[in-house]
Amino acid sequence: MTYKLDFELSPQLEIYREQIEASIKPYLELKITDNGNPTLWQTKFGGYPYLPKNCEYPKSWDGKYLYLLAQINFGELPHLDDFPEQGILQFYIGDEGLYGCDFDNPRQQNNFRILYFPEVDLEEDNLITDFSFLPDKANLPIDGCSTVEWIERYAPMNIADYSYYTFSKDEMEMAEEISFFLEEQEEKGSELFADDGHKLGGYPFFVQDDPRLLKLSRKGKEQYNLLLQIDTDENDTISIMWGDSGIGNFFIKRSMLKKLDFSDVIYNWDCA
Repeated sequence: MTYKLDFELSPQLEIYREQIEASIKPYLELKITDNGNPTLWQTKFGGYPYLPKNCEYPKSWDGKYLYLLAQINFGELPHLDDFPEQGILQFYIGDEGLYGCDFDNPRQQNNFRILYFPEVDLEEDNLITDFSFLPDKANLPIDGCSTVEWIERYAPMNIADYSYYTFSKDEMEMAEEISFFLEEQEEKGSELFADDGHKLGGYPFFVQDDPRLLKLSRKGKEQYNLLLQIDTDENDTISIMWGDSGIGNFFIKRSMLKKLDFSDVIYNWDCA
C-alpha cells in the first residue's frame, strides 16, 4: 500500500515529499485499558500466558522461569502488512537485573523467549490454567496485567531509527531538513509523528541510541524492523517501568516475520 501525506510541507522539504512518503509504515498504537482480568488468549500486557498443556513453560538457560511481558492475539487485531493474520505471539523476559536482556548479544534467547502459536485453542480444558508454580516476581519492568486497545496509524521514518542515518552523502541536506520538520511536528503534538508509546510495527523510539546502528547494521545485510515496542507507562491498571523511565523494543527481519520464524529477534531496552 502507498501512503500519502495529506498536508503541505515546508518549501525545503516539499521537493523530498516522494522520499518521505516512501518511508511511511503502518503500525498499531497499543493503549492500556482498565481490564485487569483478561482471558488466557487475549492480547495483553503482563498476566498469565496462553499455553497448551502439551507445551513446556519457557525457562532461561539456567532453568529459571521467565515471565510474560506481552501477548498479541493477531486474530483480534487489524491486519498489518507482513504480520500474521492469526495466532498468538508471546514475549517472555527474565526476572533479573537486566530483565533478561543481553546487551552484548541481544539476539540470544537465553534469558528471554519469543513463542508463536499459529493455531489458537479456545477450549480452556486443553490449556494450562494453574500457574502457582511460578515464583513471586522480584525484578521485572511490569507489574500488573491489562488488556489493550489499538488504533491504526502510519508514520514516516523518524530521527531515532538508525536507517535515518544511512542516507547517501547527496541526501544529507534532506536528512537535516526532515530532522527539523519532525522536531517541529513533535513540539506541536502531531500524532502522526509520535514515535514513543506502545506499538506493533512502525518505527521505534529510544531514550539513548538505536542498538542496530553500530552492532547490527551492515551494508548489504537485511535490516531488523520494529516488531513490538513497550514504553514506560504507570497508571491505575498496570505499572511498566524500564529502569529509569526507559523503553523496550523487539526487532525482526522482514523475511523472518513473513515466514513466522521468531528465532532471530533482537531484544533491547534503554533508559536515561
